[in-house]
Amino acid sequence: MRILLLTHYYAPEFGAPQRRWSALIERFIAAGHRVTVAAPVPHYPSGRPNSTQRRTHHVGGVEIGRHGETVLRTAYLPHLADIGTRTADHLVAAADSLWRLRRRFSRPGTRPDVVIATAPAIPTLMVGRALASLWDVPLVVEMRDAWPDLVTHVGPAGALVAEAVHAPPRNAARTSMRWAIALAKGMVHQQVTSWQSGAQAVVTTTDRFAEVLEERGVTEIDVVRNGTDLAAVTPRHDHLPGDHPELRCLYLGNMGRSQGLDTVVRAAAQLHREGVNLQVRLVGHGVEASTLAALAEELDAPVEVLPRIPHREVGAQYHWADTVVVSLRDWAPFQWTVPSKLYEMLATGRHITAMLDGEAADVVRAAGAGHVLPPQDVDALADLWRELAADRSQAGVRASGRAWVSDHADDDVLARRYLDILARVIRRTA
Repeated sequence: MRILLLTHYYAPEFGAPQRRWSALIERFIAAGHRVTVAAPVPHYPSGRPNSTQRRTHHVGGVEIGRHGETVLRTAYLPHLADIGTRTADHLVAAADSLWRLRRRFSRPGTRPDVVIATAPAIPTLMVGRALASLWDVPLVVEMRDAWPDLVTHVGPAGALVAEAVHAPPRNAARTSMRWAIALAKGMVHQQVTSWQSGAQAVVTTTDRFAEVLEERGVTEIDVVRNGTDLAAVTPRHDHLPGDHPELRCLYLGNMGRSQGLDTVVRAAAQLHREGVNLQVRLVGHGVEASTLAALAEELDAPVEVLPRIPHREVGAQYHWADTVVVSLRDWAPFQWTVPSKLYEMLATGRHITAMLDGEAADVVRAAGAGHVLPPQDVDALADLWRELAADRSQAGVRASGRAWVSDHADDDVLARRYLDILARVIRRTA
């Protein structure tokens, strides 16, 4: 098959979508398929390329990727962390990819057999639909997370209207703006659902989000989880008795509003005041990182906030930890979301402190991989870590997590499933 992937995030950037597609494409090409990727010049997460990326990658450049894939580099717009400039970046990259791909595949005999457009960059879906229609080839829409539900998760428009009507004059402008944003997000939600319904297949990463889309009238839905490469993740072993006196708790990943990591800081501070010996590391990046560091200092919490590290250094962090944290806020769309990092955690065998609900919580329970707590519950987290500090055996390594990944989320299994989906949609439209 000749496969075209449209994505806003791709190697050598590192992150969940980049890792997912690098793993899948490696296996697609090993199976004999040809892959072209259209992606902007690397500029994630800072919003602009670093010095090495500026020298190596150029707008309009055609590169050979790590696995033998062809990578067409499209334009980007330097951006900040806010949704406005990031959305503008998505639009610029999408428009440029549409123009460049039409030129590159102007001759019918060179065109792909299938187009995959992957969210959360919503304009990418629009480009995918346009190209698939122009070339008369099937479109596969991948919703890697519960998008656009996460960005449209606001109060009911009716409540905002009432607030705008009754707000004092000094707050009226602010409330009117919130109402306008809510309406705009609602329109995006409807449009994305329309694009999903028009695709030959929609791929989600969780069963529950697949059920949500089915309720909305989307019919051709497949589930291909995020996963991990078992061969590349070293299973951990229990720390020796007396190896270290403190309970070591690790969070590794994005530090955004979605994670609610202030709960971790507050629980650590509470236990520290009680005299419980523990150390917490938060490793990663995100808009909340500086706020979390300031909160830890204010509360005198035993919490280090460390910057993002290359993936090759992740194993050392897992080796350090007694328990690893995965956390999401108590928001409805997170009922349908499983953090991609969870599968890697399961593969290590480390005990998991899971502040989750919904499908992600079900995964931890099914794997017997740790303790599941209500999201954003400081007291429940403090109670658990107090118990683990008193009896470290409760945080012992669990082989069951790795076994669950082998059955449900190994990259080899996921790539075969994805290729079956692509072959099916091509056959149906031939």
